[in-house]
Amino acid sequence: MTAEKTPLVGAIAVVAHQGKTILVQRRNPPSAGMWGFPGGHVELGETAMNAAARELQEETGVHARPLEYLTNVDVILRDDDGQIECQYLLVAVLCEYQSGTPMPADDALQACWLEVDELENSGLPLLDQVADVARLAQARMQTR
Repeated sequence: MTAEKTPLVGAIAVVAHQGKTILVQRRNPPSAGMWGFPGGHVELGETAMNAAARELQEETGVHARPLEYLTNVDVILRDDDGQIECQYLLVAVLCEYQSGTPMPADDALQACWLEVDELENSGLPLLDQVADVARLAQARMQTR
């Protein structure tokens, strides 16, 4: 009997500050080499908001205050035969920058501030929906 695969819950920290957002280049599979928001698994007993802030600090050294749930991102990864390898529900958390300079740590190869309006033309291999979520965060911060 094989183990049943179930979706995993992760949290991503979406920091929108002065027209920029923090992205990291992933070190480890399943998205090694791709650029996306700092984030990771939600631990048992931890809220997604707290997980986002913790992952941001662990991956970049930046401190931010989680403000609100922004959106969800479904990630379904398939093998070459189309079979589902893993599935994630990523909870995007809008975070207010407090302090720190992004420096790669934990499972990040690189970490930096990038202009939200230039993400799609940056030439970086972005994970799915990164530019859309960054624009949503920027718009939400402008109405706060």
